[in-house]
Amino acid sequence: MSNPSHTLHFSQLDRQIPAQETESLFQSARRHGVRIVGACGGRGTCGTCVVHIVTGEVEHSASTARELGEAKTSKKKWVQACLVSARSNCIVEVAPRSLAPVVRAETDTGNTETLALDAAVISRDITLPEATLTDTLADVDRVCRALEMPISIDLSAARQLPGAMREGQWSLSVRLRGNELIGTARIGKPTLGLAVDLGTTNAAAFLIDLESGKRLASLGIENPQVAWGADVISRINAAVKSEIAAEELRNAAVAAINALAHDLCHAVGAAVEDIVDVVVCGNTAMHHLLLGLPVSQLGRAPFVAAVSSGADIKAREIGIHTCPGAYVHMAPNVGGFVGGDHVTALLATEDSWTGLGTSIVMDIGTNTEISLIHKGEFLTASAPSGPALEGGHISCGMRAAEGAIERVRLNEDGLIAVEVIGGKEAVGLCGSGVLDAVAALHKAGIMDDRGRIAAGHRDVTEIEGKRVAVLAPGVFLTQDDIRAVQLAKAAIRTAVDMLLMQAGLAESDIERFIIAGAFGAYIDVDAGVATGLFPDLPRERFSQVGNAAGVGVRRMLASKKARSRAKELADGCRYVELSTLSAFQKSFLKHIGFPSNTSKRMQA
Repeated sequence: MSNPSHTLHFSQLDRQIPAQETESLFQSARRHGVRIVGACGGRGTCGTCVVHIVTGEVEHSASTARELGEAKTSKKKWVQACLVSARSNCIVEVAPRSLAPVVRAETDTGNTETLALDAAVISRDITLPEATLTDTLADVDRVCRALEMPISIDLSAARQLPGAMREGQWSLSVRLRGNELIGTARIGKPTLGLAVDLGTTNAAAFLIDLESGKRLASLGIENPQVAWGADVISRINAAVKSEIAAEELRNAAVAAINALAHDLCHAVGAAVEDIVDVVVCGNTAMHHLLLGLPVSQLGRAPFVAAVSSGADIKAREIGIHTCPGAYVHMAPNVGGFVGGDHVTALLATEDSWTGLGTSIVMDIGTNTEISLIHKGEFLTASAPSGPALEGGHISCGMRAAEGAIERVRLNEDGLIAVEVIGGKEAVGLCGSGVLDAVAALHKAGIMDDRGRIAAGHRDVTEIEGKRVAVLAPGVFLTQDDIRAVQLAKAAIRTAVDMLLMQAGLAESDIERFIIAGAFGAYIDVDAGVATGLFPDLPRERFSQVGNAAGVGVRRMLASKKARSRAKELADGCRYVELSTLSAFQKSFLKHIGFPSNTSKRMQA
């Protein structure tokens, strides 16, 4: 039987796409690149993928009851896109949270830097004697003679070489990775490297001049894999259930890197063929999904990676567009879900913790990686914090885009006051705003120590019979939202407790608490302490370093020594699987609630 197809018209985007009756509206949108927020990846559990069916007929998958969305109804009819499928042509309105333009690239674009160079790939300009009937040496051997060294040559570079030599009238630039010739270019073309931090939520890339060490351009985009879920477990489950989904996830990551490479090169007047080296860091799941490695064993105990050591792979082998023979170097993983992004964060922050007795390096995200560094020893763990602290799985959650509430405070009258990115009308709540909101609600007594929203408060109302705390018109936190935050912060704080316990240390022994990552750059430390996310240490011990993984991966791109050091750090981390510790559950339950008497230390 044929599968009937209808047309979905997204008027806000001026896009029309086909939709099969056997797939949900969410799946149709994902397949055709229309962004609809869906933290759970379309499983129907998060409720964030709401759309308004302006006109047309859809069928609810759960009840198979047909429902018409009429534009002239008194109230807009919003439905979850992942739970309905088209039964006619439809006009669909997407929620503002899905459309808001991102304003934080999370790439440290304001900083200029020149990296110390010890690059894996160099370019050498050579001029060769023209081939004649009396000098018939092969083209590759002719290059060896000019370089005065034996070389091997990549097959794609070998195909490129004869034309390049003759088009350049026997003068050309050769790209060398050790003794391997990986490509050629005309003299004067730049020698560029691409460093990529492939995060669960965002992908950031940096274009580096490998002849000067200068960072030329930076760019950050949303990781398109979020269409399969905001957290790594959702994506792993999708890949395990379907080989097609696994390949789609891989292609999404590759497409993101290629788009970043193209746009960065275009910005500086270069071509992607000028990229001669690539370094990528990411958590273990991102690493495996990009390389097309199996993830089924990674998604269940004992959470074993297929590959942990750093790997060098031809870029073309995984579909990344660069110089013909260029390699991609994957930063080494530690174990479990602690990946190369944490290794590069340790590399970037080394000056901050070297010489101290005890330090914590924490990269907060959908998966939070933590290392306790004590007298040169590393204890490392992964906390399954989920996307709540980044705005995922939150009813009004959104990325850090225009219209997102990023700060929540109580004013002098005890009323809730918010700050919105872009100074516009609030349409949702991003990660830093989520933590701020929870801290403010607790301080105002709108929420008790156990996280329950109180009845009868002026900022509390009911939606569909459930209490919600209103932050701004149309933007609120539900009881389920608060529970998600509680689970996330309890997981992170428990991980810190367990590492300290393993080392025989107390919280007061922590001399430096380094908070890394995109979320860590904007989080309010006082809100973190007030909610119990962080231990109540003197504020001068906290250090917020932003995208440390991005700094570390740039250093690895520029320096072979940094790659070696990254391997040493990864090998030196002793991975601790928290779920095997008998004290884990007790500590987790202790940290579910909120501190009732947090001391108010002021910054020194």
